[in-house]
Amino acid sequence: MRKALVAMALLGSLFANAQNDKRAATILDAMSNKYKTMTSFKVAFTYINEGTKETLKGDATVKGTKFRLKMAGQEIFNDGKIMTTYIKESNEATVNNYDPKEAGDIDPTKVYTIYKKGYKYTFLEEVTEAGKAYEVVELTPEKKDSKVAKLQIKVDKKDKSVKSWKIFQRSGQRLGFKVDSFVPNVKVDDKSFAFDASKYKGVEVIDLR
Repeated sequence: MRKALVAMALLGSLFANAQNDKRAATILDAMSNKYKTMTSFKVAFTYINEGTKETLKGDATVKGTKFRLKMAGQEIFNDGKIMTTYIKESNEATVNNYDPKEAGDIDPTKVYTIYKKGYKYTFLEEVTEAGKAYEVVELTPEKKDSKVAKLQIKVDKKDKSVKSWKIFQRSGQRLGFKVDSFVPNVKVDDKSFAFDASKYKGVEVIDLR
């Protein structure tokens, strides 16, 4: 289960930093600008491991620098200062100070905004699915030692929302994420981004601060 979140983690780092193709840049900038105008959002997604055929559901709620991510029996709370990872199977919560640099790989607040360094990008193709047109952009890491060979992002041509993305690892593994639903500007209490031990009976809290 934990490797599923690791796969999710690649999402944040893979959107990071790109350059080159003008059409790809236009698509990515439009996509990024769309999400930056939102005060908050909630996204439900499906994770797919094409090799093992493993399929998992997850969701994330984001508000500014705060987020709450659920997937594969794990839940990550971040209130902008403290980040807590709760594992349901062991009923254990690990608490750390929030470091944007260290949390970048699993930080959904950065997914749509950190694509401007470290990756080259090109427009790949335009496809039509269920009557809708999508533009596919391919990101390639500049670092030769990256575990990721490339990332493909599918963006709705009309409203610039992300439909899906696929990660190609150098090991041959392919991981996909598909957006099932997206709600912009959701009403969410800031308290929901902080872990409340009283709501988890018998939880063991490991404070690493």
